[in-house]
Amino acid sequence: MNKAVFTALLLCACVPKGRYTEALDDKARLEAELEELQGVVADQDESLRRLQSQVEASQAALEETNRKLAAKIAEAGALAEDIEAMKQALAEAEMRKARADAALESYRDLVARFQALIDAGTLRVKIVDGRMVVELATDILFGAGSATVSKDGKAALLEVAEVLASIEGREYQVAGHTDDVPIATERFPSNWHLGAARAIAVVKVLERGGLGPERVSIASYSEFQPVDTNRTPDGKRNNRRIEIVVVPDLSDLPGYDELESLAGGNEI
Repeated sequence: MNKAVFTALLLCACVPKGRYTEALDDKARLEAELEELQGVVADQDESLRRLQSQVEASQAALEETNRKLAAKIAEAGALAEDIEAMKQALAEAEMRKARADAALESYRDLVARFQALIDAGTLRVKIVDGRMVVELATDILFGAGSATVSKDGKAALLEVAEVLASIEGREYQVAGHTDDVPIATERFPSNWHLGAARAIAVVKVLERGGLGPERVSIASYSEFQPVDTNRTPDGKRNNRRIEIVVVPDLSDLPGYDELESLAGGNEI
């Protein structure tokens, strides 16, 4: 091949220098743009990771806030229940205090009404198991082993009847108590019989004094509720007694309304 032909072929095979340079510039530009885009993507990925972290932190904070809020709501509910319970307890305490004040006033009133007889040593007023009791020694009322009320005893009982009859809305139980000395007569086969007979005798005098029989009941405790020892004369004398118990009004007792409701308004 001659030199001219070779030169021609070489000229045909070569890319023009301008185009080659332009291609190189395009490649460099594209690589730069790609690198820039990769940087943008990397920045966006980092922003997305930070955003996800913030979302997770916010979600955790929201859950903690909701937990605390639920706890506060529960606490507020419990507090409201406690306040309501305290209000109810306070109301009940005030009611009990009012009842106690009324009972104390009734006791003071009863003592004042009987003050003359108390001062004379005829009777005394006391509280037994939460009940007001007027106590009279049977030695003042009866002879030994007898259920016949003495003259002085009748006078004292008539005074007692006048006071008891004047207290409206109250009922009474007259109870006979003896010492432990056995008795076995035709009329009184036991101390039960003696205590009951004495209580009946007292009630009859009280009726004559104006106390309605519908307001009085009778009981005998024989020697089984002593207030003193039976080993001494003084103790035996203290145990021989008549007690006139002021019967409590059940409607004044705590829980009566609930009890009545449970009974459906029927007699218990």
